[in-house]
This record gives sequence, structure tokens and C-alpha cells, in this order.
Amino acid sequence: MPFIKTLPEDAGPPVIYNTYPDIYRPWSEMSEAMMNGPSAFSAAERELIFTLAAKASGSDFVYAAHSEVVYARGYPRGILDSLLAGDFDVDLPEALKPVLALAIKLAATPNEVTQADADAVAAAGWDEVAYHDIVSITARAVFMHRLTAGFGFNPMSPERARQRAQARISKGYLNLYPDLAAKKD
Repeated sequence: MPFIKTLPEDAGPPVIYNTYPDIYRPWSEMSEAMMNGPSAFSAAERELIFTLAAKASGSDFVYAAHSEVVYARGYPRGILDSLLAGDFDVDLPEALKPVLALAIKLAATPNEVTQADADAVAAAGWDEVAYHDIVSITARAVFMHRLTAGFGFNPMSPERARQRAQARISKGYLNLYPDLAAKKD
């Protein structure tokens, strides 16, 4: 049950977004650009980074919603569990593994990130722009954890998450929320 008693029992971020559109319209625009705009990482890879970072930060809410997007984008079920358990012996490009390790570490223990972590990403062939993408996607996941935890939102069911996954893929991070997509003057 949300901590704010006027919110519905099944409330989630859209309720807050629509209540404060001047804040969350730019947030949604930024999220759309970050997750679906130009990047060295595919949209599926960015969703994988985001979802791992969300769970590593402790967010069951964000993980429940976005793990289904990861699977809908073609990753096999179980890959998230393996990576979160520290098992990187999974069917992923080798160059992606230090990226995911950095995202998990940055989300879980940010003060333990070192030059060696950045160097591993660079050694895998990623440039400074890609490094920025990793850090900003991870920061977005942690922000969403704080937002959902702060309001006491309950994770959606796996069934609901699967339904929403397709909408998130087809509509993106701005058009998913029509009240935000249409600028109101």
C-alpha cells in the first residue's frame, strides 16, 4: 500500500508523473533519449543495464517491471539471475560483460567503483560516450528505486509486467504516458 493514503493501492510512477508533469515530462523525455536514442548500446542492451542496476540497488518494483522488458527484447529467462549472482559465464558478447559488471557495482556499492572498472570497460572497446551511457542508465535505475521505495509502491505482478513490457517497447518512455507526451500550456 502506498505511503500516501490518497494514492490508489496499485499506484506506480505514472501517478506521480501525472501529478507533477512539469518535473516528470522532462524526466520522461530524458529517459526516452537515454533508453531509445542514439547510443553504442542497443535498446535491448540498455534495458539489460537498467534492469540489472535496478535490482542491484535493491528495487523489486523496478526489477519486476523491467525484467519483463529484457525478456521481451529477446534475452533468455534466467540471464538476469545468473548475472546478479555474479555468473558472467552466459551467452553474451564478451565486450558487454564489463559493462554489466560496472552497472551492478555502481548501483550496489558506488563508492567501490575504481579506475580498474572504467579501464575494463575501455579495454572491452567502449569509448567515453558509452561509459557515460552506462553511468547515466545506472543512475536512472537508482533514481527510480528511490522514487518507488519512497512512495511505498508495490511491485506489479509478473502478468501485468509482461503486458506492460510490450507497451514500453512500442511506445517508449515518453509516449507510454500520454499526459506527458502532449505538452500542455
